[in-house]
Amino acid sequence: MNEKALKALEYDKIIDQLTAKASSPMGKNLCKDLKPCCDLEQIQTMQTQTKDALSRLFQKGTLSFHKVKDIRGSIKRLEIGSTLGIGELLDICSVLENTAKAKSYGRFDRETETCDSLDAMFQNLEPLTPLSSEIRRCILSEEEISDDASPGLKQVRRSMKITNDRIHSQLNSLLNGSARSYLQDGVITMRNSRYCLPVKAEYKGQVPGMIHDQSSTGSTLFIEPMSVVKLNNDLRQLEIQEQKEIEIVLSDLSEQAAQYQEVLTDNLNILIELDFIFARAGLALEHNASEPQFNTDGKIQLKKARHPLIHKKQVVPIDIRLGDDFDLLVVTGPNTGGKTVSLKTVGLLTLMGQSGLHIPAGDHSVLSVFEEVYADIGDEQSIEQSLSTFSSHMTNVVSFLEKATDKSLVLFDELGAGTDPTEGAALAIAILSHLHRQGVRTMATTHYSELKVYALSTPGVENASCEFDVETLRPTYRLLIGVPGKSNAFAISSKLGLPDFIIEKAKEQISEQDESFEDVISKLEASRITLEKEQLEIQQYKAEIESLKKQLEEKQEKFDARKEKIIREANEQAHEILREAKEYADQTMKTFHKFQKEHISTADVENERQNLRKKMSKLEKNMAMKPKKSQPGKRLRPSDLSIGASVKIISMNLTGTVSTKPDAKGNLFVQTGIFRTQVHLSDLELVDEVVVNTPLMQRTRAGKIKMSKSANVSTEINLLGKTVDEAIAELDKYLDDAYIAHLSSVRIVHGKGTGALRKGVHNYLRRQKHVAAYRLGEFGEGDAGVTIVEFKK
Repeated sequence: MNEKALKALEYDKIIDQLTAKASSPMGKNLCKDLKPCCDLEQIQTMQTQTKDALSRLFQKGTLSFHKVKDIRGSIKRLEIGSTLGIGELLDICSVLENTAKAKSYGRFDRETETCDSLDAMFQNLEPLTPLSSEIRRCILSEEEISDDASPGLKQVRRSMKITNDRIHSQLNSLLNGSARSYLQDGVITMRNSRYCLPVKAEYKGQVPGMIHDQSSTGSTLFIEPMSVVKLNNDLRQLEIQEQKEIEIVLSDLSEQAAQYQEVLTDNLNILIELDFIFARAGLALEHNASEPQFNTDGKIQLKKARHPLIHKKQVVPIDIRLGDDFDLLVVTGPNTGGKTVSLKTVGLLTLMGQSGLHIPAGDHSVLSVFEEVYADIGDEQSIEQSLSTFSSHMTNVVSFLEKATDKSLVLFDELGAGTDPTEGAALAIAILSHLHRQGVRTMATTHYSELKVYALSTPGVENASCEFDVETLRPTYRLLIGVPGKSNAFAISSKLGLPDFIIEKAKEQISEQDESFEDVISKLEASRITLEKEQLEIQQYKAEIESLKKQLEEKQEKFDARKEKIIREANEQAHEILREAKEYADQTMKTFHKFQKEHISTADVENERQNLRKKMSKLEKNMAMKPKKSQPGKRLRPSDLSIGASVKIISMNLTGTVSTKPDAKGNLFVQTGIFRTQVHLSDLELVDEVVVNTPLMQRTRAGKIKMSKSANVSTEINLLGKTVDEAIAELDKYLDDAYIAHLSSVRIVHGKGTGALRKGVHNYLRRQKHVAAYRLGEFGEGDAGVTIVEFKK
């Protein structure tokens, strides 16, 4: 890419933002050297890496590389067998510690996560934990080696401490003894790395020893007493020995590090590359950017694209396309309307995308790979080179025409400006026509009406405009493709207070053809605004229809659920009535058998029969529907209803209670079970509490009792807490009911406990001829606490 285009499109500012996201000095250098690439495969690889790093940032947070030091020089010294210094070894340790953190960050859960393009890089990192731990053990800081770094060093430092103590003891005895009156100050000082006493000059003969220094006035001499000379000599020798031991420690650590030269190099390179990749991801996160799709066909389609150097709260997203239906886009509109920003957005996002950076645009935006981007933007007049604005632009244009191919993107800002408008427009049309014939993807901004006409009349060329609100005198910054822009100079001038007679005089200067063309543009703009409003209304209507449809479906689902519940409750009530009827019938049969065995008198039999008849009559009375209070066809009035009154919804054939008073239109809410429904007063009738009328027993002419068995007998019986005898008695009756109701299988809950109840149940089931098989429940059915029984068919 040519540096001129990079500068014109402010690519360097994007690089500055990217560099700030890197943590290590080497990572920052990679960011600074980043240039757009023309290799599609490499671009896609970089984009994938950026996407995967961004995904990891969302999932795991940031990964810092600030401990990654430049140890390449130290590695070279290790290759030739040199001993590294304390600082160099600490830098290697920092790199290894950062390697360990990166390795841990890169691990993923293989059950819930999938590997990505960065996984191999993380796996290839080797933290060399033993080496970094050894360095940390031996080296406490850049100024201090640990006493435990080696046995020899520990012994030397112990001896140094003992010698130091002896020296201080000797000097303290002099300070507090006979020499006290000879001293300038009662302190112990150091001169030339040896312990001394500050002795007054006139008493130098009273303190035998070696003079090492004197004060600036000469009144104080710093004398090393003879009693500590040998001790000072011993201390000096121990210091030399200490330094040798430290060199041995450093040499040993260097030898250990030298064994891993290649690993250290690989770790460093991987960490630098990861720092570079995560810097790109960090920039994408800041810009709320997405991965673009690339092609080599010259097609651009940016959705909701934003200029990355304008604050995201201020920038207006635009939609731009180029290279599909047309390869030349002419953008017109008033000054400060956003034409240049649109131009720069296309160019800068192209450069960012080809650099492996995500772009601040909507998902599935499309960019093309261009071998070169040419941009003529801004005023480049040069006083030193005697070039006017027009001359400088033409110099750029000449260069573009010589080098541009069908693999290039050319951007012109105010093409043909800076000279006579007629000649400038003619030149602009000729330049654009030449590029159009060669298939060069071109985007140009202009004020010339001639270019608008050229775009309207030339296939493969399209107009675009930056919308401007004349009422507020402010641009909306929206880019409208397919609509030529209007300069709005007269409207803006009028709003700003220019007298009408001047504006009318100015209009007289415009040719009739130009005025007609501007009127056409105005009508097109008005039509576009109307269509946009109508489309917005249609979308709102569609959304409202979808909402109503969804509400209707939800109501239908609730109605179906309520219907099923009512049927289920009715079946349960019918089953209860059937059960009672069976008990009466069983009791009757037992009584008759008893009478037959015991030869009861006919009068007693008749009395018992009358008692049963009374019970049957009572049952039938309970099952009968009570008469309605409201007569059919009688229309209810609001005063007829009170909150809590029982009513029937005629259209739904459901009963419920009144929840609210009717409103002015006659609508009110009725509670039916767990559902609350709004109905009209005309759809209601007053009822008393409904009793299900299910005449299960009728007297026949022969005086016999007809009985029917419901098919809705419960499929489960609970025997928990009963004795074996009680359970068997209840189970016997239940199995008869279930068999008559044609159930295929039932569930007996007897619990686990001691197993006595389960054993008794199983012994009983073995003797039943209508039982085909039985088994203990499986996992999810109740396990050993339940027995499943299947009946013969």
